[in-house]
Amino acid sequence: MAGVGRRIAYRKKNQNRLSMFLVTLVVLMIMLVVAVKSVELQQKLDIKAQELRLLQEQIDAENARAEQIREFGKEVQTKGYIEDVAREKLGLVYEGEILFKEQK
Repeated sequence: MAGVGRRIAYRKKNQNRLSMFLVTLVVLMIMLVVAVKSVELQQKLDIKAQELRLLQEQIDAENARAEQIREFGKEVQTKGYIEDVAREKLGLVYEGEILFKEQK
């Protein structure tokens, strides 16, 4: 009977070792999967951050362009600009003004 008790204890000891090995293996596999996924997510995060910087630069450029358009709109409304356009594009002159033309 003493021999049977030892065999059972020996089997339980081997089973405990095998169980611990399997549990450790599963935990290591889970850690490996988590590490790989975290690297992938960090790469995606870096790409999105770069896209965000690019889009922010585009927004800033468009805001600057909109400001230039507003300034040009104010400039177009001035009397001096209207006179310049009338002289250059329409060839209009003030009454009594003398024009000189180049001879070619």
